[in-house]
Amino acid sequence: MDETLVEFIKRTIMKIPITEMMPILKAWDFLSEKQLQTVNFRQRKESLVQDLVLLCEERRASIHDAALLDIIYTQFHRHQKVWNVFQMSKEPGEDIDLFDMEQFKSSFVKILQRALKNVTVSFRDAEENAVWIRVAWGTQYRKPNQYKPVYVVYYSQTPYAFTSFCPLKSNMPLLGQALTVASNHHKIVKMDLRSRYLDSLKAIVFKQYNRTFETHNSTVPLQDRTLELDVHMDSRIIHENRIEKERVQRVTQETFGDYPQPRLEFAQYKLETKFKSELNGDILAERKEPLRCLIKFSSPHLLEALKALAPAGIADAPLSPLLTCIPNKGMNYFKIRDK
Repeated sequence: MDETLVEFIKRTIMKIPITEMMPILKAWDFLSEKQLQTVNFRQRKESLVQDLVLLCEERRASIHDAALLDIIYTQFHRHQKVWNVFQMSKEPGEDIDLFDMEQFKSSFVKILQRALKNVTVSFRDAEENAVWIRVAWGTQYRKPNQYKPVYVVYYSQTPYAFTSFCPLKSNMPLLGQALTVASNHHKIVKMDLRSRYLDSLKAIVFKQYNRTFETHNSTVPLQDRTLELDVHMDSRIIHENRIEKERVQRVTQETFGDYPQPRLEFAQYKLETKFKSELNGDILAERKEPLRCLIKFSSPHLLEALKALAPAGIADAPLSPLLTCIPNKGMNYFKIRDK
């Protein structure tokens, strides 16, 4: 192995937490069980990494072996990436072709290598007919930068692909072309949907969030659910509060369902509108450019936070459709303009 490859493997192993070292190495399946038994996993991490790198050198690891290890690490830490969603489509009336994963991989690599000499493409099959793709970009004169790859997760026989941030934006059209042609589609567009939570994005675009995240469906009727009310309050106020709380709970359940929501961290709304005024000569009314503003809602778990607003008495029920439509529309980036 050359020094560049040794350094790449060393850095990749170094970023793996000690508690995940053995599970990731076993998932990698490059070093044998017998070789792993010779390693002292209780020593200082620097010494441990050095021992593992020496074993990789003995096995003559290739760049694709190292890239596979990096894919596995990324699968374990997928929430460290921000994922974008791309939707592909076929021509109207176009027949659905039989999908062959090996043909997809071969076609994907050929398209990239035909346009760009220095590029490293690696694959790892995953559950649910998904394939993880790692692309390290180079140029016509420079070798691929293994430290700034782009990751793609494609679910076969679906029109959806999920990609991490691409450091070289100029290469995104080429990546889109490779995905489109290899999967036998005609067109690809970037959706206004992104998050760190890949499983939630998948659940939203596949309309699975009422099943994938369903862990605590309540079987208790609304009228039988206890409400925590102050026993010293006026009986009439208790009655009014109970009716209102039941209404809010019913509306909230109708809007969001009685299951955990997909996890998104933000929703962004860009507003463009003309200023309207009945006063003649108003400076803003004569302005040709629209007024623009940006509103961003953020939370560690935005949809669950929105779901809790009305029951907590912070907002009226029902909430605005602009807030509640996020999963159904598959969007958390909105542009609002005058009709």
